[in-house]
Amino acid sequence: MPRRQVISVPEGVSSLPARVLLLVAADVDALCTCKILQALFHCDHVQYTLVPVSGWQELETAFLEHKDQFQYFVLINCGANIDLLDVLQPEEDAIFFVCDTHRPINVVNVYNETQIKLLVKQDDDLEIPAYDDIFREEEEEEEDSGHESDGSEPSGKRRRFEEDIAERTMKRRQRREWEARRQEILFDYEQYEYHGTSSAMVMFDLAWLMSKDLNDMLWWSIIGLTDQWVQDKITQMKYVTDVGTLQRHVSRHNHRNGDEENSLSIDCMRIAFEYDLCLALYQHWSLYESLCNTSYTSASFKLWSVQGQKKLQEFLADMGLPLKQVKQKFNSMDISLKENLREMIEESANKFGMKDLRVQTFSIHFGFKHKFLASDMVHAVAALMENAEDESGTDNFIKALDSLSRSNLDKLHQGLELAKKQLCAIQQTVASCICTNLVINQGPFLYCYLMEGTPDVKLFSKPVSLRLLSKYLLRSFICSTKNKRCRLLPMVMAAPMDLEQGTVIMVGIPPHTESSDKKNFFGRAFEKAAENTNSHTLHNHFETSIIELKMEDRSKFLDALISLLS
Repeated sequence: MPRRQVISVPEGVSSLPARVLLLVAADVDALCTCKILQALFHCDHVQYTLVPVSGWQELETAFLEHKDQFQYFVLINCGANIDLLDVLQPEEDAIFFVCDTHRPINVVNVYNETQIKLLVKQDDDLEIPAYDDIFREEEEEEEDSGHESDGSEPSGKRRRFEEDIAERTMKRRQRREWEARRQEILFDYEQYEYHGTSSAMVMFDLAWLMSKDLNDMLWWSIIGLTDQWVQDKITQMKYVTDVGTLQRHVSRHNHRNGDEENSLSIDCMRIAFEYDLCLALYQHWSLYESLCNTSYTSASFKLWSVQGQKKLQEFLADMGLPLKQVKQKFNSMDISLKENLREMIEESANKFGMKDLRVQTFSIHFGFKHKFLASDMVHAVAALMENAEDESGTDNFIKALDSLSRSNLDKLHQGLELAKKQLCAIQQTVASCICTNLVINQGPFLYCYLMEGTPDVKLFSKPVSLRLLSKYLLRSFICSTKNKRCRLLPMVMAAPMDLEQGTVIMVGIPPHTESSDKKNFFGRAFEKAAENTNSHTLHNHFETSIIELKMEDRSKFLDALISLLS
């Protein structure tokens, strides 16, 4: 009988024959995982074809187009949370390696012994139900003997017949009880969507176990983890734990004795652990603009109000930083001011009630000149991937992937400029939503709909950007409202997606609380609300808490969601 089959290092990953089809989701962690795997394939001379997929439809289409040419398929940040064999209907000799951070993992994928190989960290608690609780050997069709007693049968035969009927009745009752229990177990298991260890970290672990890990791979795994933190997909405790794990690898790979061979050269890279400021892109921007466009500081100061702007000026005065210095590019600030800047900002931030303005992270130096924080990379790569100015998703994907290579710093700088525009657009939209009271308390959740014609609305038709906007808006709304109950509510946000098709994109995010476990119940709730109202919805995204919906169904869908969660 099959048993739990979750493995950390599937046999044959590093020596896959022939060509491999690589199906990669459109998120930063997936791109970093892809870069590590490409480097491993390059080491072992494995040929592969890379296909970016932004949703289930593209995944199915890509598989149908390529299934006859490949036997081995690697899925990155997609595929774990659905019954892959049922959806894709592959040949019996097709093998799928799935490295996906989405949880919960579909139970059929977990217990499939032959075709699906899950790449999962062994210490991840997957909370998989026991095999016997959810699978049962198919019982033979009960034969209806049709033996009706007419009273003329011998008494012994009639007694055996009655015992047979009683036994079958008991078996049916046990079957019904088992089915009810199974449904209950599966409901509890599948109720919440959440995220496991970063796929880039899992892939780096694989490289390390095979003694093929490089400093570049380590940096990509750091970016993958940081993406989870920026997107608020994991708890602070999980983030700090994983940072500790990577810190040990950083010490191992970047140990320098000061000898000539290891001294910093113009073309080398060096990763360092940092306890740095939680200010978006501040080293590539001005300190003033970074303070204005970082979610944490903007919400804490309430920068959408006149009072908030005054508070920011008081904060800068408390630090003793001249406005001229603060408003020019960080690189151009006086060196004497930059030396103790982090301590000065943290000291003043504590006075203003901002106790979490520094975070454990990593930075990278390319030679003498270029330095980037891991969060800078996340913002830049995400901005390139969802560049609203370029319609081609595949082109954006390739540019974002290229920007992760140190030989493509021009693309990375392009990404940083796009990221600044994106962060400005988010903060302007947040301010607009709060000042015009667009955030509505619907009872079980907060709701906000971006109207057509809203500036930058095209940007927020993209899932990562809309999710980031939702996160920033929820945090700002919590700081602006006096209603204590509202501070504990999750949020649903919708924006126009395709005006010609008449569709909106909708995302649900969990409450913003320090104790939040980041588990999201909106995926199941969206499915149920759509089912109850026969709404025209498309559950195409790998995140189940993001759906597409027909404009005319928005009102009845929302009513059903309120009713469901009340």
